Amino acid sequence: MTDPRTTVLHHRHEALGASFTDFGGWLMPVRYSSDLAEHRAVRSRAGLFDISHMAEFLIEGSGAGDYLDYALAGKFTAMPIWKAKYSLLLEPSGGIIDDVIVYRLADERYLIISNAGNRAAVAAALAERSQSMDAEVTDVTDEYALIAVQGPVARTVLEKTDSITDLGKPLDELKYYAAVDARFDSAPLLIARTGYTGEDGFELLIPVDKAPDLWDALAAAGEPLGLVPAGLASRDTLRLEAGMPLYGHELSLDIVPAQAGLGRVVASDKSDFVGRDGLAARDADGAAVLVGLVSEGRRAGRSGYAVFDVAEGGEAIGEITSGALSPTLGHPIAMALISPSASTAGTTLFIDVRGTRIAATVTALPFYRRSN
Repeated sequence: MTDPRTTVLHHRHEALGASFTDFGGWLMPVRYSSDLAEHRAVRSRAGLFDISHMAEFLIEGSGAGDYLDYALAGKFTAMPIWKAKYSLLLEPSGGIIDDVIVYRLADERYLIISNAGNRAAVAAALAERSQSMDAEVTDVTDEYALIAVQGPVARTVLEKTDSITDLGKPLDELKYYAAVDARFDSAPLLIARTGYTGEDGFELLIPVDKAPDLWDALAAAGEPLGLVPAGLASRDTLRLEAGMPLYGHELSLDIVPAQAGLGRVVASDKSDFVGRDGLAARDADGAAVLVGLVSEGRRAGRSGYAVFDVAEGGEAIGEITSGALSPTLGHPIAMALISPSASTAGTTLFIDVRGTRIAATVTALPFYRRSN
């Protein structure tokens, strides 16, 4: 068994007193101070995340757009330059290999960012699908680091980082799910207005050797604004409140997009794409669907806990995929895959929490939405 990898920022995390966990084959900071403090900092001010474990792939060539239209579930040939799009990489049967974000950097150049634990599977699928197409796929994961600044003052943090220069446009003009090129100490820097927290924020792609200096510069600029380093634990509760899926929980090879509420991501009007025939052939009747659940008290349902439609007896109608006591809302929340017959908002269900059934109400996702 191989040891988990560390990012180029690992020594920074150690100096900050971080606790670590193995995540997707990487030793990543799970927290620096407390989960609650880091979560609340992102909701009220800003958090600084190392997300360099994510995988990056460049797609280049005269047929890059056509290739992506075939390889992924979305449409990319008409995508404007410097825009980003959430998409899915499907297997032929329609199951989800990974969820990704695609950035168009030029007419014939795109960037895909995928999940760390799925790097090998994504690389294999992208390579296989590029055969006989005018597109070249390059895994550039080891060449770059990825840093996120998330929270209401995230833009101000970046604007006060003097070493970030030569922006293609001012950050206040950068729309959500759009990107801009810039420089950091003369190195190329990609700034995207994307994130995984439900707050305004940015993700910054930088050559790996420049990442420690960028981390330090952002931390120094953000300290007077209340920026704090934040780990994976707070990132998980933030994304859960925002109703964002996590691969291996809400998404998997056994789940098709419509079950996870992602049917809109699939451009089914395309003439052909991997997964099209598989989705068309699958009988969705009775397949579990993803819902939100809210309950009272302090006992939260966790991943794998069974969900019932009665307080006693009966058969389980689904299970929790992610759950926690919401730091922002103050009560337990969960996402669950359950029978569609019980998925109507307002329906009362019961979560088996260590032998005790706790009442929970089906609710629309997300649980939390920022005010501006």
